[in-house]
Amino acid sequence: MKLRVSIDGDMSPFEWTQQGDQVRFRLGGNEERFGSMIEVEPGIYSVLLEGHSYEVKVVPGAHGVLYVDIGARHLAIDVIDPRRCSGGVRRSRRDGPENLAAPMPGRVVRVLAAVGDDVRAGEGLIVVEAMKMQNEMKSPKDGKLIQLSAREGDTVAAGQVLAVVE
Repeated sequence: MKLRVSIDGDMSPFEWTQQGDQVRFRLGGNEERFGSMIEVEPGIYSVLLEGHSYEVKVVPGAHGVLYVDIGARHLAIDVIDPRRCSGGVRRSRRDGPENLAAPMPGRVVRVLAAVGDDVRAGEGLIVVEAMKMQNEMKSPKDGKLIQLSAREGDTVAAGQVLAVVE
């Protein structure tokens, strides 16, 4: 399957095939890689890749964005299937309000915007600390911040809505 992925804002072509637990993939212009992947719990995967074992946690976010933890790395991955696009324009983002949800449990360490602010897609709104790593939660689209339910010091759960952009 040929897709395009945005990993923390960097767009790359991505090829993926899977048969059973065996996977084969290529990201960008890199060499093709082989491994195995088993879902051990919902959203938790055991991955063996080139002799190394990884635990990968995947939390779905709004409009197909996936928040992925691999060891100490935290990634926001947006998968774009060209079969679902028309004329090169991504259609999964829709008009109307969009929620910004916490990808994992953590603590709000900074709030970077206020209700009523005009924000741009990809602009940092909230910083959540999880597992001693700070993750900047970014606006899913251009618009106005109409709701902000996070305050500095708040403890948040995975999937909890922290802000709404319209």
